[in-house]
Amino acid sequence: MAEQNTPSGAGNNSDVEQLSFERAIEELESIVKRLEDGKVPLEESVAIYERGEALKRRCEDLLRQAEARVQKITLDTTGSPTGTEPLDIE
Repeated sequence: MAEQNTPSGAGNNSDVEQLSFERAIEELESIVKRLEDGKVPLEESVAIYERGEALKRRCEDLLRQAEARVQKITLDTTGSPTGTEPLDIE
């Protein structure tokens, strides 16, 4: 599990939007652990906290999208799945 070790790497959050849910949550857990350990200098703590916030938003967005997809599964009169409808996400 690779960790972000530099404030400059943590401050550039443009790659977050490309991460899978699993990768984003893994990195977020790593950040939480580092911050909980309390051994990160203040400036770096702020930078990785900001990255953590971006990762959290990414995970929330992906979960919302997955939930919307599940809700779009169509059911027949007996309640059996019959297919899906196109998902309209903003």
